[in-house]
Amino acid sequence: MIRTEASTDASTDASAVARWTLSAWLAGPALVIAGLVAHGMWRVLPWERFALALALALLSLALAWPLVRWRRWSWASALALVWCAALALFVGVLPLAAAMSIAAASLALGLRWTPDAVPGRIAIAAIGGYAVVAGLTGWVLPLRVHLPVVWWCVLGVLLVAGMGALRSELQKARAAWRSLAADSPRALAAAVLLLGLASTGAWLPTMQMDDLTYHLNLPAQLAVHGRYLADPVHGAWAFAPWMGDVGQGLAWVLGGREARGAVNGFWLVGAAAALCACARALGAAPIERLAVVALFASFPPLVWLMAGMQTELPAMAVTFALVALLLHDRQGRHLMAMTVLLAALAALKPMHAIAALPLALLALGFDGRRVVRTLPALVLAFVAVAGSSYVQAWWHTGNPLFPLFNGIFRSPLYPLENMGDARWHAGFGPTLPWRVTFETERYLEAWAGGIGFLWVGLAGAWCLALVRRSTRALALAALLTALLPMLPMQYVRYAFPGLLLLLLPALCGSREAVGHERPRLWGGAIVLLCAVNLAFQANAGWTHHSAALKRAIRAPGAPEAVLPHYVAERSLVAGLPAGDTGIVLATDPQRGHVAELAGRGRLMSGHAPALAAAREAAEQDTSGASWQAIFDDLDVRWILVTDAVASPALQQALAADGAVPVDSIGGITLWRRTLR
Repeated sequence: MIRTEASTDASTDASAVARWTLSAWLAGPALVIAGLVAHGMWRVLPWERFALALALALLSLALAWPLVRWRRWSWASALALVWCAALALFVGVLPLAAAMSIAAASLALGLRWTPDAVPGRIAIAAIGGYAVVAGLTGWVLPLRVHLPVVWWCVLGVLLVAGMGALRSELQKARAAWRSLAADSPRALAAAVLLLGLASTGAWLPTMQMDDLTYHLNLPAQLAVHGRYLADPVHGAWAFAPWMGDVGQGLAWVLGGREARGAVNGFWLVGAAAALCACARALGAAPIERLAVVALFASFPPLVWLMAGMQTELPAMAVTFALVALLLHDRQGRHLMAMTVLLAALAALKPMHAIAALPLALLALGFDGRRVVRTLPALVLAFVAVAGSSYVQAWWHTGNPLFPLFNGIFRSPLYPLENMGDARWHAGFGPTLPWRVTFETERYLEAWAGGIGFLWVGLAGAWCLALVRRSTRALALAALLTALLPMLPMQYVRYAFPGLLLLLLPALCGSREAVGHERPRLWGGAIVLLCAVNLAFQANAGWTHHSAALKRAIRAPGAPEAVLPHYVAERSLVAGLPAGDTGIVLATDPQRGHVAELAGRGRLMSGHAPALAAAREAAEQDTSGASWQAIFDDLDVRWILVTDAVASPALQQALAADGAVPVDSIGGITLWRRTLR
């Protein structure tokens, strides 16, 4: 009788725990639905772009079907081929071949120090190898050695030296892919489909403001001049950590044309594979690993990041690779591989390295004696990979973080103030995840829902992760990694890597805890979050919110069919005479789109404080003489003018100087000056 009562009590307790666990798991999706209703999100849902995404998904399935039907391929493999072919069509075969060559050489190099047994070794090695190649290249950027023949030789040597290990690792990756496709065919196919939809951002030409004002400068100089000469007077971000831009430049040099979309394809695949490796290191079941990848792929900002050159996309890949190593190597036996990845974060942006500090929670079990013994070598490796931009900035400007914190370092080349942005101070507090999700425009240049619904939708799952001993440390580390960048300024873009890390503790081990009795409820929550993320994908940024993707689809691989509608300056400067070396001045401070001119563009925004101040003074001189003095001082040959905002002073200067309008697109006019 006593045993029967004890068994009944245990069964009752287990049943109660199961109910509470299921309730916590479903609380997140329920909050998402409540938020959608409470905020009337259907009013801002980009229905047309959502329909376009669904149409592209159906088209990819239709194109993949013959391979499945007649070649007996898995749906995942067939879809992967379709989306890779689409990437080649839109970004170009040569840029894609260049990016793949860099990736292969990086993999061959990275395999030398990446531990054999680590999950996702192929992704971690490729990312780490890239970090070393780009990091060391940063030290020789001013030398005129960045020529196609030189870099093909460098990559060739790396490939030949590591060919045996490379071939073996690719065979292992192929076997792992087939095994995963056999275990969870539909889930893998869904993850590939969502990654393909995210890759559509790579189909667009480069049109984002930061890219056009400074990111393109370094790659363009490498392609045109074979070297990079930083000019902090005319570009405040000339010495900004440049690891991401170096890779873009090398692919441009090798492929003969801008290769942003191809390089971003490498980062997207690398991030997905590294995140899957993290889940495997946590002991996640195959279906859980694929759920992590699917939710990552549905993350709306990916399409915006794929369309630009911001550092958050590579930072995701590097962060996930670092976490995979930390989860696999609890004793710190492979400190060098971890140091290379941490250095890569610093070489992308200081904030990425700072945000990764909470990941030290995963390294608490390291052997302290080993750390101390290898510390000199680790410091040397860190400086070699991460230090080039900081050292050169310090040497040339007196500020290693130029132009940041110039109120402290006091470089004479920038105003003596600490840079800030008053737009992003909406407040920090416990309701931040909710407000960021449903009032996104207060925290990012986006529309409501533009960062997706993972932060709210996984709230209950994250709480469950805190209870599980196996995921508790990672749950805390991931949350802190997401929140730390938002303490000084509530700009959510910097939180993307940490926000996506939350997928790991939330999902790994969740199916056994939640879905053992109700697997459909577990899977249904994943499908719901993927669906609403996809529905609001275009709200992540203006590139997909506009008609740019439709224009690109109508003219594959032809950026000239898209650019005139959004950044007319790129079309105008593309029409400059071949071999022309004249200085081009962009007079509108809001449209300094001249970075692609490889050092001969001049802008008048806060990126060039001296010219911005000169412009303000010239606007007050109605005679136009001050504007003419600027033209003469800069030895300007070409002038870009936004007709709608051109002041009387500027118009008077153009007329008095004898400048001639050459072409006009979308209200932007290109003028030619006769040099005296």
